[in-house]
Amino acid sequence: MRENLKISSSHWVLIIALLAAMFACYQLLIPYLNPIILAFIISMLMYPLHEKIEARFGEHPNICSLISCTILTFIIVIPLLFVLSALVQQGSVLSENIYKWVTHDGIQTAFEHPWVTTALNWANHYLPFDEVEPQDIAKRLAEFASGFGTRLVGMSAKILGDATNFLLDFFLMLFVLFFLLRDHNRIIHIIRHILPFSRSQEDRLFEEVEKVSKSAVMGSFLTALAQGFAGGIGMGITGFPMLFWGTMMGFASFIPVVGTALVWIPAAAYLFLTGDTTWAIFLAAWSIVVVGSIDNLLRPLLMQGSNGMNTLMIFFSLLGGLQLFGLIGLLYGPLIFAITIVLFNLYEEEFSRFLDKQDQS
Repeated sequence: MRENLKISSSHWVLIIALLAAMFACYQLLIPYLNPIILAFIISMLMYPLHEKIEARFGEHPNICSLISCTILTFIIVIPLLFVLSALVQQGSVLSENIYKWVTHDGIQTAFEHPWVTTALNWANHYLPFDEVEPQDIAKRLAEFASGFGTRLVGMSAKILGDATNFLLDFFLMLFVLFFLLRDHNRIIHIIRHILPFSRSQEDRLFEEVEKVSKSAVMGSFLTALAQGFAGGIGMGITGFPMLFWGTMMGFASFIPVVGTALVWIPAAAYLFLTGDTTWAIFLAAWSIVVVGSIDNLLRPLLMQGSNGMNTLMIFFSLLGGLQLFGLIGLLYGPLIFAITIVLFNLYEEEFSRFLDKQDQS
């Protein structure tokens, strides 16, 4: 008995020491967790392509991994640099146009529109606020427009800083990805060996993580790309800078509930107030029918890999992930929910006799 107790105690000491060491490692890796986790997820998504490269250069694992990382770099970084440079250019032109419109009586023309006059009269009569005068609004907008260029420079500097951080994180992710692709089989073997599950349970866990990773990437990021592309076409047709506003609509599509309406409704209202009623109706119709249908049809289709997750769970996983982790939470949220569901199913199977007894008692 004593020998068994001694062995059990040493096991507990080992487990506690291991947990403490793992916590210390976690503290060291906190600043780099996003690139590392992203590297794990991308390694799963890229592995089918990497296998084809390995079939051609199988005797050189370092070269195979380097080729895969190079392909990913050209797919992401080169288009991103092009888009960022175009965004800064079109954003500068946009700020100049806004300033000219506000300071050259464009705002006064908009306030003379019958619908705007009616809306202001209604607001002044029924709403419990101080009386709203068009001249006061025009003055505030002119003050805002005069400082808009300065704000845009500040925003551009912030975007540039974020882009620099993104590139640093991206190359760190590439560094991790290189080793994950090169040593994929060995890493999977180690994880399987450590996990206290049966082989079938491990297979289910790995398959679900892979499915949800693919569906989250496809469902969120490809939908945003498609909506930004379609929205940019609509904005370009109606006379707005296509790339700038298409990118804004792509980012807006990540925002739950409102989505791309955050961009196209003010744009359509501007066209309407400046007398381009036909183009305003076209932009609204295009955004509702074409851009909106992408979100309603493409996102559920691409996220159907999230087995066991209904629409409500997917919605809250995206919303909660975005709130807790930022943009990367659109990937983390569904992944956390999916792993929880798999673990719950494994628990239900493992303790099925006990649970059945509880139901009968």
